[in-house]
Amino acid sequence: MYPELDTPALLIDLGAVRANVAEMAKVAATHGVALRPHVKTHKMPELALMQIEAGARGITCAKLGEAEIMADAGIDDILLAFPIWGEPKVRRLEALRERATVRVSLDSPEVAAGLGRLGLRTGSPVEVLVEVDTGQHRLGRPPGRPTADLVAEIAAIPGVEVVGLLTLAGHAYHARTPAELAEVSRREGADLVATAELCARDGIELREISVGSTPTARHVAGVAGVTEIRPGTYIFNDTAMIRLGVATERSAASRVLATVIARPSPDRVVLDAGTKCLTSDNAGSPGWIRAAGIPWLRMDFLNEEHAVARLDPEHAHDGELPVGTRVQLIPGHACTVTNLFDVACGVEDGRVVTELRVAARGAVR
Repeated sequence: MYPELDTPALLIDLGAVRANVAEMAKVAATHGVALRPHVKTHKMPELALMQIEAGARGITCAKLGEAEIMADAGIDDILLAFPIWGEPKVRRLEALRERATVRVSLDSPEVAAGLGRLGLRTGSPVEVLVEVDTGQHRLGRPPGRPTADLVAEIAAIPGVEVVGLLTLAGHAYHARTPAELAEVSRREGADLVATAELCARDGIELREISVGSTPTARHVAGVAGVTEIRPGTYIFNDTAMIRLGVATERSAASRVLATVIARPSPDRVVLDAGTKCLTSDNAGSPGWIRAAGIPWLRMDFLNEEHAVARLDPEHAHDGELPVGTRVQLIPGHACTVTNLFDVACGVEDGRVVTELRVAARGAVR
């Protein structure tokens, strides 16, 4: 349990990371689609470069700050899957485009108009993907005619070039069965392909169909017409991925190492890692935080600096987990947890082998 580390500490199992990266690269290669992983999960240039070396076309970023840090590391093919609004951000995008190929996703003519002014000013149209709402109800219009009309409106704006459609089927995280997950995934791809065909009939040919969260990626990659998948969480996985059946405890590469600091009652265990290390995302759902190798320890609740867990009754009086015991906690949302640490400890075969700086931590603008 890495006695040289003080707790709480973020551990990254590098063997599991390599296996996860290779497996998703194989999924993409098998189906003949490009892999463009979302780096918001790890925020570390070293791991983004590992993904590219394994076959990824480029990367996906949520914010300009992430993209700038990745470009500093030499990554030159970036999708900004977030609308870029406002002159300060447009100026930063202009500078970023001088050192990387950058595409931007959006869902409004207003955002497109700002990017169009950049395209006209620089003499290089900004390539954009129009986001489609395939069920998450966050960004985008519904598939079919509503999106096709939006594509036509944006395509008429000087200085931008609509190159494709993009979606995130975030509602797949609520799937209750493997069959339901597979169907959400299939619809994610089919809806975009059908919408692109409608755009083609309107005279607008789109060459990119960009889809895929970690839960849906393995299914949607096989939908005819899909060109690109953008999973992110797969590199680390978390308890949400375990619940959905797309990961196991073994493939959960991100863990928070914590120490038992109190045993106030036989069934209660208190650890030194709260919401400032583990996040409250998915709080209270069954198995939302999992103690690796200790299935009878169940997380009850988190405060800022405390994790309070309960032992199953049959283990509550056997003296297990005394004060000082170290526990590896698998988080419910790996992406948010990464952003809570300045550094992570790369571990392999039970040893700490490197320190990884979370370079894009806090890059929210």
